[in-house]
Amino acid sequence: MTSGSLQRPLRAAAGGNRDAAPSGQQELLRLPGGDMPVQWRRCTRARRISLRIDPRSGAVVVTLPTRAARAAGLALLRTHADWSAGRLAALPEMVRLDEGATVLVGGRPCIIRHQPEARRGVWLEADEIRVSGERAFLTRRVTDFLQAEARLRLSRLVTQIAIHDAAEPSLLPARLSIKDTATRWGSCSSDQAVMFSWRLVMAPPEIQHYVVAHELAHLRHLDHGEAFWRLVGRLTPHRVRAEAWLKQNGAALLRTG
Repeated sequence: MTSGSLQRPLRAAAGGNRDAAPSGQQELLRLPGGDMPVQWRRCTRARRISLRIDPRSGAVVVTLPTRAARAAGLALLRTHADWSAGRLAALPEMVRLDEGATVLVGGRPCIIRHQPEARRGVWLEADEIRVSGERAFLTRRVTDFLQAEARLRLSRLVTQIAIHDAAEPSLLPARLSIKDTATRWGSCSSDQAVMFSWRLVMAPPEIQHYVVAHELAHLRHLDHGEAFWRLVGRLTPHRVRAEAWLKQNGAALLRTG
């Protein structure tokens, strides 16, 4: 499951000086409408130049195919400067995992409370994420806690959904991983490995249910054809609400941490 982007056909951009900044490097460019943070990315699999907004870094990501020139990427940026500036301006505020911050856990707002005298590690209590130990380690410990909680909750959902649909006995993945991703809430590979973003732990349970069901359905159908969507519909009733919720709130999840 991925987010959208703007694209330009490669044939309109091939040739010229291929002087793009090193892949992954960020720079501040002066474009119509003001200065804009831009990340350049080379991708051998890309067939078109594309633009997307990275909510985590608050930058425009320009993806260039191998044969595309940096100048062509700049041209696409200038053409869509208003779109890019508007999308950047619309990003939610960053939420740092620090004392007093409010973080969603399963869709419920929880306040981070530092309790240095406690000896319980990190735990949920009364809509609070309570953290013991030294303040210097608070952010890392909250992040570790949320990632572990994501693995626990999403693993449980994988088992529940796979077992619930007895007609699909092969819906248990060969491998399950939890990662910090920039563009995907989940993925499924041809070797039956399923991945989820740890940030899904912040989404309400029905949103988590849909994303897990979506990726488990890919264990049978790696495309998005009719058979795939029929299976998704059998595994979860939450598709419409979940897709709308992620479209509206996904950037806020990526801006947390």
